[in-house]
Amino acid sequence: MKVAIIGGGVMGEAILHAALEGGVFSAAEVTVCEVVEHRREQLAGVYGVSTTAVAADAMGGADLVLLSVKPQDIHSVRGSVNDGGLLVSIMAGVRIATIESEFHHKRIVRVMPNTPVAAKAGMSVWTATADVSEEQRGLAQRLLAAIGREIYVDDEKKLDMATAVSGSGPGYVFLFIEAMIEGAVAIGLTRAQADEMVLQTVYGSAVYAHEAGKSAAELRAMVTSPAGTTAAGLLELEKGAVRASIIEAIKAAHRRAQELGGPA
Repeated sequence: MKVAIIGGGVMGEAILHAALEGGVFSAAEVTVCEVVEHRREQLAGVYGVSTTAVAADAMGGADLVLLSVKPQDIHSVRGSVNDGGLLVSIMAGVRIATIESEFHHKRIVRVMPNTPVAAKAGMSVWTATADVSEEQRGLAQRLLAAIGREIYVDDEKKLDMATAVSGSGPGYVFLFIEAMIEGAVAIGLTRAQADEMVLQTVYGSAVYAHEAGKSAAELRAMVTSPAGTTAAGLLELEKGAVRASIIEAIKAAHRRAQELGGPA
């Protein structure tokens, strides 16, 4: 299999690293197109892959082409995809119709990943055109499973929803983490102590929620004793309309995702 990765930035490298480590493909099969010379040298040195500054050189004859450039750079990618090749796009907001028009290709998988893919803990939501074969769908699934969890949806509109939830979600979580750390420092903990407590608490809560088989509401009730410390803290969050603000944040992000993507 010949693989072309167009864009050797953070996301492109994260996928490359995980796919090589997971055996999805080998370094000898990969050519990364990256315009920045020192990045090409770095990727070649670390991963043993071929590199080029010319997209067409990487894409020629490729069975799998991964587009990991910024959305505004799609028009600068010059190259064609083999009729039977698979084109996978992780460009936020760029619809399948636009990709089809730009590359004159119909075997397309569009993915909405998020930044935790860099730690192999990402959430990727993806869809595929009808021309994508079952074998190619399996390849896409293995590729995305290497960087975290993946969910397939049959309606492209749900990728805008995923953008608002899992794509933008780390930003909401980081803000919450930041606020918890500031609160911990405000009551007398050192910043180092606060960092460790908060990060492990958020991480542990997510793992527990995933494994407990209970709803978030049930888990919250389990940790909230009547008139206890958690109840006192939650009351302040409700007074501050935190729950309503989070819901509105997701709605706002969804609207913006739809605007950026243009007409569906």
